[in-house]
Amino acid sequence: MLLKVQMDTPASNEAYREGTLRKIMEEALRDLRPEAAYFTVEDGCRTAYVFFDLADPSQMPKISEPFFLKLNAKVHYLPVMNSEDLAKGLDAIAPGGG
Repeated sequence: MLLKVQMDTPASNEAYREGTLRKIMEEALRDLRPEAAYFTVEDGCRTAYVFFDLADPSQMPKISEPFFLKLNAKVHYLPVMNSEDLAKGLDAIAPGGG
């Protein structure tokens, strides 16, 4: 899963000033145990891209709410595949395949 967290600038500025922005991100990354996490600016906002395994969709509220409540963030989920997933999917639809 790709989790995109686009943080509200005033809210994330306040979290930065209070010293909680780093803690919020560290806790999220600790809980998600991502394969990769990248941070940038998009549309003028602090933005995180986190690639992780979402085993159970019922975890989405637990993952999202801290970003909504503490950073007034926009949160987006996008299913993605790694190369092994792609190979498995292509094998399943290949002529003569599964």
